[in-house]
Amino acid sequence: MNTEDLVSAYISIRSQREALLRQYEEQDSALKQELSLLEQTLLAVCNEVNANSLRTDAGTVIRKVNERFFCNDWDNFYKFIRQHDAVELLERRIHQGNFKQFLAANEESGLPPGVNVMREYGVTVRKPSA
Repeated sequence: MNTEDLVSAYISIRSQREALLRQYEEQDSALKQELSLLEQTLLAVCNEVNANSLRTDAGTVIRKVNERFFCNDWDNFYKFIRQHDAVELLERRIHQGNFKQFLAANEESGLPPGVNVMREYGVTVRKPSA
């Protein structure tokens, strides 16, 4: 195959995948809505009878409390973390965009200790302009 055929095949397959993904997302969204309605109804039943679980022949419903924590005052939270030496309350990950900016502004210092970089080539294929 020549390069033009490869690019054409690439764009064709990518378009097919995009169409399949759109179709899947539409169907999945409808199913998620149905599940959400059923979950709300089952939760209402649990609340009505004040039960943490309901056993049926079809399956068991378990009522549970989901907790998610969020911060609306990072300055005070950082002070709290330092005060209690509680760094484990944060997730360990590097903000990719900020780190790239830091490295660009501090080229002479190189990578900080304990940090590695992985670079790999990829390709982007674009449709021709109309």
